[in-house]
Amino acid sequence: MAHPAGRTILASTIAKQYVSEITSQVKALSFKPKLVGFLANDDSAAEMYANWSAKTCESMGFEYELRRRAKHDLESALIQANNDDNVNGIMVYFPIFGDKQDQYLQQLISTEKDVEGLNFLYYHNLYHNIRFLDPPTNEQKSILPCTPLAMVKILEYLGIYNKHLHYGNRLYGKKVLVVNRSEIVGRPLAALLANDGATVYSLDINNIQQFTRGDDLSMQRHKVIDLDSEKYPLEKVAPQCDVIITGVPSENYKFPTDLVRNGAVVINFASAKNFNEDVKQKAGLYVPSIGKVTIAMLLRNLLRLINNKKIRVEKVKNSETGATDASTSTGDAAAPSHGGAIGDKAE
Repeated sequence: MAHPAGRTILASTIAKQYVSEITSQVKALSFKPKLVGFLANDDSAAEMYANWSAKTCESMGFEYELRRRAKHDLESALIQANNDDNVNGIMVYFPIFGDKQDQYLQQLISTEKDVEGLNFLYYHNLYHNIRFLDPPTNEQKSILPCTPLAMVKILEYLGIYNKHLHYGNRLYGKKVLVVNRSEIVGRPLAALLANDGATVYSLDINNIQQFTRGDDLSMQRHKVIDLDSEKYPLEKVAPQCDVIITGVPSENYKFPTDLVRNGAVVINFASAKNFNEDVKQKAGLYVPSIGKVTIAMLLRNLLRLINNKKIRVEKVKNSETGATDASTSTGDAAAPSHGGAIGDKAE
């Protein structure tokens, strides 16, 4: 039997580099970062993810605590965790109620502790191609949703990002198909890849959309175009794509192997297997799951939140020191009452 022309790349292989980097950074801290996960449903997949989160955190030097709550008690529990200085990061194992109420709970998590990057501030920055929280100094990096970020790191590992191009344009010339347009993964992933220069085709049950910064990348951020399904059917779009990414949460869905271009990169981020085994005969590189990279990115986000907070605290201290020095030099007994507030001109 002939061997497949391409290779299967496991998420554990891709995650190794990041696991090593994150573990080293944790060891360099003067405290043990604490992540709290909230479980308020009976979803077996969420339970499994929570157990996996705990094992991964502990193996990398983090403290992890799973807090089980009744769904109607979750709101107050999140507020309490927001105000607890001993908690560095918060995550919730959704779904709890459904779209609208779950969206409210997502926004309830403090931006300083949102390891999953689900806050509207972070989504706004992603969609508008804003990479820092504090322009123009650009010291605090914005937080990206874990799964889209994991996908970027996977594509970097596989060599799809062109390092010879300017940062922010390194997917220029690449065509990517994303079969999923959820608000948590599919849509932000399409936007993220388009903002990095790719032409992205976003497919859901209703239609195909194109995400792009223009043929010459002249736009600062991506635009979205609804494509005519008769002119741009999947059968026409898919074979043009360098990368095919799927995330359909159904065991019954299988992406048609005959639509995969020979040598294309194929990645599945769904818990279900979206490809038949014969895809290995056509794909140049095949990544069957990405979970271990995703959780590495979650912990990477936690360290980034800690670093962002450290930067803000140092700015406040410097502001207060400057205000005190100014007060002393003019003979005042006290610093101005607003001297330490984040956002003041003293920063």
